[in-house]
Amino acid sequence: MKEMIITSSAFKHGEMIPARYTCDGDNISPPLDFDDVPSTTVSIVVMVDGIDSSSGTMTHWIVWNIDFVEGIDEDTVPGVEGMNGFNKVCYCGPCPSEGTHRYYFIAYALETRLDFITGTARNEIEDAMQPYILDKGELMGEYARQDALSGIKEKG
Repeated sequence: MKEMIITSSAFKHGEMIPARYTCDGDNISPPLDFDDVPSTTVSIVVMVDGIDSSSGTMTHWIVWNIDFVEGIDEDTVPGVEGMNGFNKVCYCGPCPSEGTHRYYFIAYALETRLDFITGTARNEIEDAMQPYILDKGELMGEYARQDALSGIKEKG
């Protein structure tokens, strides 16, 4: 069985995320495409995690009950949104305080829909979806604030 693949037309795996999708730009979600999704998928869950925060992993977006589709357009809410690590119910793009941070866009294919309301906490979604995960895919992008990049260039 092939592993589910998540890609974006905005950036490739391991590349820099364009500022448009960060706190330095329009702070909107990037377009995402899903390939090799299991045929029995009923819904998709997307989580966006920044893993280099000094406080640990930071959830930037969580959305579930995305219809079994080939992708989602930028700046859309394709399902039900949960509470992110900023205590907001929305996409909050990369905004590292210093240095280059990594951000994982993770898509899970589920064999069911989840019965939770907008603003539900991540841990509740994770617990509920575990028995229904058919597959998952990851896309990693990096981002450094322009001020941080300028500082690096000045020091270099």
